[in-house]
Amino acid sequence: MARVKVKEKFQVTLPARMRQKAGVAVGDMLEAKLQGKKITFIPTSAVDRDIAISLREFRQGKAHGPFKSAKDFVRSLHREVRKLHKKS
Repeated sequence: MARVKVKEKFQVTLPARMRQKAGVAVGDMLEAKLQGKKITFIPTSAVDRDIAISLREFRQGKAHGPFKSAKDFVRSLHREVRKLHKKS
C-alpha cells in the first residue's frame, strides 16, 4: 500500500510502481468507485467508452441496417457520405 497526498484541486499522483503494475499510462481512463469511505480506481479501456457511446446512439435510433447484402451496406455508406458532403 502506498500513501498519496490530495493536492489543491483534489488531484493525486499514482505511484510509479503501482501505475506500471496496473498498466496505466498517460491519457488512460480510470473508473472511480466509492465504497463507504474507500475510493477505488479501476483502469478501463477506450473500447469500453466507445461501446457505451455506440449503445447510447443505437438506443437513440442512430443506427442503420440490417442490410440484406454487402452491396446494400456499401450503398448505404455512399448515401451517408453524400449527405455529409451536402451539409458542409
